[in-house]
Amino acid sequence: MSGTTEKLDLSEELSRHILGAGNDSGLDMIRAIPDLSARARGNCLVLEGSAEKITLVKRFLELLGRRIERAGAMEQYEVRRLFDQFIDEDTVINDAADPFSELITSFNGRLVRAMTAGQQQYVEFIENNTVIVARGPAGTGKTYLATAMAIKALKEKKVSRVILSRPVVEAGESLGYLPGDIKEKVDPHFRPLYDCLQEFIGMGKFEQFVRQGIIEITPLAYMRGRTFNEAFVVLDEAQNTTMPQMRMILTRLGYGSKLVITGDQTQVDLPRPADSSLLTLGDIIGSVESVSFIDLCGKDVIRHEVVRRIINAFDAYQKREKEKK
Repeated sequence: MSGTTEKLDLSEELSRHILGAGNDSGLDMIRAIPDLSARARGNCLVLEGSAEKITLVKRFLELLGRRIERAGAMEQYEVRRLFDQFIDEDTVINDAADPFSELITSFNGRLVRAMTAGQQQYVEFIENNTVIVARGPAGTGKTYLATAMAIKALKEKKVSRVILSRPVVEAGESLGYLPGDIKEKVDPHFRPLYDCLQEFIGMGKFEQFVRQGIIEITPLAYMRGRTFNEAFVVLDEAQNTTMPQMRMILTRLGYGSKLVITGDQTQVDLPRPADSSLLTLGDIIGSVESVSFIDLCGKDVIRHEVVRRIINAFDAYQKREKEKK
């Protein structure tokens, strides 16, 4: 292959991530770039091709090196995701600067940050708007990032409390027949929110904040008649809210507050799925100032790679079914 030839000396960490053995190694990813040849010589990467393609690889290695330096070792699927985003023409990640915001440091010292271009846009929408509606499949970080931004706002004293809510929709089992008081009945339903908060601030601080009323986790039905000032409110599982419920929560906001609404339109548990407010909310408030909508997709899934493939398979199936009608 004709063109420029360049030899890159890789650090030990970069060499392990790029030149390590495996069916989907970093070297295999680079070799998949058209009109570019890549081979390994010890801890060196030898590239041959156009100067533009070589520069692209060097920028990717710089970004990967910074990510490893900040976050430590990365799993191979994380390297693959970063590479796919980097060469995607629809993103702006092929830049010398790392575009993904660091939000907070978790209780165990791990940096919490956006991991995809879609997630980064989601974070920016939360920072710059009063009401944010995030729609997308499981694993795209809708609830996780919203909760992280809530804790960030609390730590920076932008708000005085965090309120997390969900509609308690029964799925074949009546809560009225479960043992225990109301807290014991609804606690399993809110476990994903508890897990996020405990990861971010630790069990001790979480329990302290709950006792002090700084953090409140409550069913959506208990929000009626209240006004929230200087609060960061997250409504999770919004696909299971009816339009009257959605109108109620949207009109609870007081001064200095922010509301993030998250939901997956493909997982409606209401008796009549067509009653989900998330399906038509964009048509109603989509043009309202300081209200933003974002649709996350399979590219934003931060779970096992097979989850992304499953979501894409379901989307393709639903598209084929619609075309038949």
